[in-house]
Amino acid sequence: MRRLKALFTLSVLSGLLGGCGVIYHSPSVDTVANAGAKVQVVEMNAQTVMVANRSAYAPRTLPAILSEMPATGSTVAMGTGALPEPALSDKPRLPLETRLPPAPPEAPYQIGVGDVLLLAVPQSGSTLEELTGLLAASNSREGYTVQDDGAIAIPNVGRVNLAGLTLEEAEARLFQRLVENQIDPTFSLEIAEFNSKKVAIGGAVGSPRVVPIQLTPLYLDEALAAVGGVQVPDIDLASVRIYRDGTLYQIPVTELYSNRELARVRLLDGDSVFVDTSYDLTLAQAYFDQQIRLADFRQSSRLSALQAMNQEISLRQSSYEAARTNYMTRLELGGVERDYAYLAGEVGVQGRFALPFETRASLADALYGDNARGMPTETADISQIYVLRASDDPREFGAVTAWHLDVRNAANLLLATKFELRPDDVIFIAEQPVTRWNRTLQQIVPSLITQGAAIASR
Repeated sequence: MRRLKALFTLSVLSGLLGGCGVIYHSPSVDTVANAGAKVQVVEMNAQTVMVANRSAYAPRTLPAILSEMPATGSTVAMGTGALPEPALSDKPRLPLETRLPPAPPEAPYQIGVGDVLLLAVPQSGSTLEELTGLLAASNSREGYTVQDDGAIAIPNVGRVNLAGLTLEEAEARLFQRLVENQIDPTFSLEIAEFNSKKVAIGGAVGSPRVVPIQLTPLYLDEALAAVGGVQVPDIDLASVRIYRDGTLYQIPVTELYSNRELARVRLLDGDSVFVDTSYDLTLAQAYFDQQIRLADFRQSSRLSALQAMNQEISLRQSSYEAARTNYMTRLELGGVERDYAYLAGEVGVQGRFALPFETRASLADALYGDNARGMPTETADISQIYVLRASDDPREFGAVTAWHLDVRNAANLLLATKFELRPDDVIFIAEQPVTRWNRTLQQIVPSLITQGAAIASR
């Protein structure tokens, strides 16, 4: 009698607990969440998948370091450049070839290292009179020399970097610094000495020397006039050579005098100009020697350029590999910002799924990827697969769309390959009813047996 009473008590307690659901809570997708959020269930089909995929989304891009290859360089660019035939020739009566340097773009003068600047005030009556007191000149030139770091030093103001600026830009920067130091910014800026940009002129000219480039552009005819002009006995075979950035250019003197456009070739900082004299048969030995030297120079230059290029490529490749390794390490340690979707419910492995860079992932990718392990058909309800997606409209805060997929018909799995995931999507698969019941029993039975044994022992 006591045993029958205990069994009856166990059965009644089991029914009550199971019916109330207090032992085991099973997750599910409800149209209204507990917090009041609205959940709209949309069945997946060809049309609704297209609608879901229209939502704005741009996959994250990989850094350029992972796709770029180090430049291989060019032996031509690193070598001596194109060398014209020398002015000396074994056929002196043939016309000399004209090779002009490319025309540089027009640009205002930029202050450089070595230039001497003057700060002047209009109250002094002379635009060249230096500032007194706080802005007094600090050297014998009564000005401010642009030093190696590109800056001038003004007492109680500090160093002001002006290299690479135009006069207008330099005045604006000085004005700002004076205002910041609460100094009257009424001043004018002038360049007293131009020392940063120069052109060397030599050969058959009146006075070979270095000619500075000033505020106005320096043209070939003006530069030659500044050194006394071309002085050769026979201009028919004389030429003016311009060496710029590893390339040699040539202009016959006869063409220079007859063509105004050639005379207005603009010279740049670092150019070297050399006026060659007329040809003479006694210089034939020098001509052949020059030919041999040119051939040897070209060969050695190419070898040196090739060696330098290989070294540069090796250094660049090492730099690229180090940068890629650093990026992959940061990626593994979570130091790179990523987009994720999340898997919950009856999936092979619950967790987060990293959305790929520069491409889009599908629902099938998340379910059947390398680390997903699919969905266990013995416990998962394959008719209840959902992709939960929050609305991106701030006016619909809390609104959720549950895209529902039923794969009891295996053909519907094709929809999973077309459905694109978005950041923060949650993939949820419900459990089968029998799985829910088994799990309930697994939690109830041990406690019922313990309670039944206690009652039976009374």
